[in-house]
Amino acid sequence: MLVPLGQIAHTRSGDKGDTANIGVIAFKPEHYPVLIREVTPERLKTFFGDSVQGDIERFELPNLGALNFLLHGALGGGGTVSLRIDAQGKTYGAALLRMEISLD
Repeated sequence: MLVPLGQIAHTRSGDKGDTANIGVIAFKPEHYPVLIREVTPERLKTFFGDSVQGDIERFELPNLGALNFLLHGALGGGGTVSLRIDAQGKTYGAALLRMEISLD
């Protein structure tokens, strides 16, 4: 069964230079393995498409039931030089909550 990521997790996002950061936190401990399986750098790269020019790194935080992603080259050069509407990366997390994942 496919559901939006926002059904089992919440996010926080921000930036540093030209790199956006997204924390994905499971609502319940039993959802953390689903995050591990479904929310991968490859899936994020496909989901965000050309808006992320560089690599995507994932860091696992099992004690928090969370994943942390670094999206390199995602902010058009960063807040002080970018012409993007969201040059600070604050909306990346909210957008990611729409990605469909499998609960099976």
